[in-house]
Amino acid sequence: MTQLISPSHRVILVALGTLLLDLFAFPQSATQAVVATPVANMYSAASIDADVVSQAIYASQVAVIEQKDGFTHVRTPDAYSGWIRDQELVLQSTASTRPALAEVRSLSANLYREPDVTKHAPVLTVPFETQLEIIPQPEPESRDYLHVRLLDRHDAWIDRGDVELNPHPLTIPESIELAKRFLGITYTWGGRSSFGYDCSGFTQMLIRSRGAPRRRSASGMVGRCSGGAKAPPPRRSSFFRSIIRQDYSHGNVHRKRQVHP
Repeated sequence: MTQLISPSHRVILVALGTLLLDLFAFPQSATQAVVATPVANMYSAASIDADVVSQAIYASQVAVIEQKDGFTHVRTPDAYSGWIRDQELVLQSTASTRPALAEVRSLSANLYREPDVTKHAPVLTVPFETQLEIIPQPEPESRDYLHVRLLDRHDAWIDRGDVELNPHPLTIPESIELAKRFLGITYTWGGRSSFGYDCSGFTQMLIRSRGAPRRRSASGMVGRCSGGAKAPPPRRSSFFRSIIRQDYSHGNVHRKRQVHP
């Protein structure tokens, strides 16, 4: 004798079926991803024809929101979201931690397959602020090069002069000197790396150098770093309000004159 499925049981079965479909559609069960290219563009939609809203640099971790059409919708640690091409990411089931990191402090840095710049072309060129996992060296250590591990689990070597092992928050004068190093850098809409900044990306980097992470957009930074009567006189952050849109859409840092990428 055939038994009819009650409406409540039918709802449960439909929900279970939907859950199974979701699991098979996203087999990686990834909640985190790591950027595997020197600089990855973040698009407003899952298409390279969409506008670029921001960027993420090599080895930075992002939260996975969804996947679609060869793209992954991600959220960066500064609460900005966008779509990155799947081939530019390494998916992870959980956020990974790396024991010891070196941070690139040159405007760009080459990584080589051996501790010698003359034998082969660089295997990778990464921008300022890239963090690389350090591989401990047997004694005697190379005085000129640091051994690092890449995301593809291959190792590489980087000039010690390009990195800092224990970066510290900069003082205001140090941040001003840092800003001057970027004079002449190509302006890039949505840019967030030393390969090309936009206004808010450049301002955010300088604020971050002071040990104060801020949101990516100018509107997200205004009110937190625009100064005021109590701001130290050597440094100001300026934000420009759109009269038409009534929001903040531009930011820079200045001391007597503007420092602008």
